[in-house]
Amino acid sequence: MKRRQFLTATAGGLAAGAIAAPAVAQSAPEVKWRLTSSFPRVLDTIFGTAQQLSKYVAEATDNKFQIQTFPAGEIVPGLQALDSVQNGSIECAQTPIYFYHGKDPTLSFGTGVPFGMNARLQHSWWHFGGGAEILAPVLAKFNVVGFPMGNSGTQMGGFFRKELNGLEDLNGLKFRIGGLGGQVLSKLGVVPQQIAPGDVYPALEKGTIDAAEFVGPYDDEKLGFHKIAKYYYYPGWWEGGAMMHLVVNTEQWNKLPPNYKRIVQDACEAANNWMLAKYDAVNAPALRRLIAGGAVLKAFPVPVLEAAYKAAHDIYNDIAAGNPTFKQALDSYMGFRNETMPWWQVGELSFDTFLARMRGRAG
Repeated sequence: MKRRQFLTATAGGLAAGAIAAPAVAQSAPEVKWRLTSSFPRVLDTIFGTAQQLSKYVAEATDNKFQIQTFPAGEIVPGLQALDSVQNGSIECAQTPIYFYHGKDPTLSFGTGVPFGMNARLQHSWWHFGGGAEILAPVLAKFNVVGFPMGNSGTQMGGFFRKELNGLEDLNGLKFRIGGLGGQVLSKLGVVPQQIAPGDVYPALEKGTIDAAEFVGPYDDEKLGFHKIAKYYYYPGWWEGGAMMHLVVNTEQWNKLPPNYKRIVQDACEAANNWMLAKYDAVNAPALRRLIAGGAVLKAFPVPVLEAAYKAAHDIYNDIAAGNPTFKQALDSYMGFRNETMPWWQVGELSFDTFLARMRGRAG
C-alpha cells in the first residue's frame, strides 16, 4: 500500500515537473528585434549607446533576446525612425523625440527645450517630476512606448562661417538646427534647417547652410565642421542636455514577458549612464584639439541670449494657449526647473564655479 502511494506521488511529481518545464521555457523566449538609429555609425558615442543597449539585453537574457542595431540610412532614414516604428516595419529605434515636434510639439520636452534643464535635471524630471506620465499618452498616439536611453550633456552652439557680433548678424542666417530651438531662432531672423546628421557636412561645405550645430566637441570634430566654419560658439542653449529615447512599437512591447520588459528598461538606464559618462570623458580633449586646429572659441553675445530667452518663452505661451497637453508639459517642466535651480545654484554651481576659478593655481 505504501509502495503504491509512493509510485502515485512520484508519478504526480513527474507530471507536475513536465507541466512546469515549458512554463520556465516560456519565460525566456527567443526574441529578435531590429533597432534603427537616427545617427550614423561614425558617431560612436551616440550610435555606440544603441550598441551598448543591445549588449546589455543580450547578456541579461543569455542571448535569448537579441537586438540588431542599424545606423541611420542603412534600413531607415535618420529622420524617419519614429515613423518606421509606428507603422511596425521595425521593432524599435534610437532617436531624440524632438525630431518629431512637428507631429506634436509636446514631444520636445522628452529631449530638451531652449533654456530648459541640464542632463541630470532632465532625467530627474522624467522619473520624479511627471515627465514619463505626461509623455506616455503623447507617444501612444504614435503607437510607441518610450524610455530614456542616453543624454549628450551640455552641448555647444555650433560652427559659424562668420562671427556673430549682435542680433543683426542672425538675419537671414541659414542654420542647421532642429526642434523648438529652430522656431526660437526664426523669430530672430534665422532661417532654420532641419537636416539629418549624416547630411550636415555636405550642406555646410556646399554653402547650402551658413552654420551648423550638432552635439559637442567630440562629435563635431568627427564631422569636420571646423574645416569649413571656424567660429565655434557656446553654449547650446536650445537644450541643456539632449535626452535620447528608445521607442518601441506598442504591439511588440506588449508581446514581451514581464521580465524582458524590465530588462529593456534597466538596459536603457545603463545605456543612459554610459553615454553621458563617455561624453564627459571625450569632449574635453576634443575641444583642445579643435582649438589647436584653428577653431575660434566664442561665447554667444549676451543680447543674443537674452533675445532668444524671451522669444522662447513667448513661443511656449503661444503654443500652450492652443494645446492643453503642451501646456501641461510646460507647466510641469518649467515648474520643476524653477523648483530645483535654487538648490543647484547653492550646491553644484557654486562648487563647480569655485573649482573652475581655482584651476591652474598652485595646490
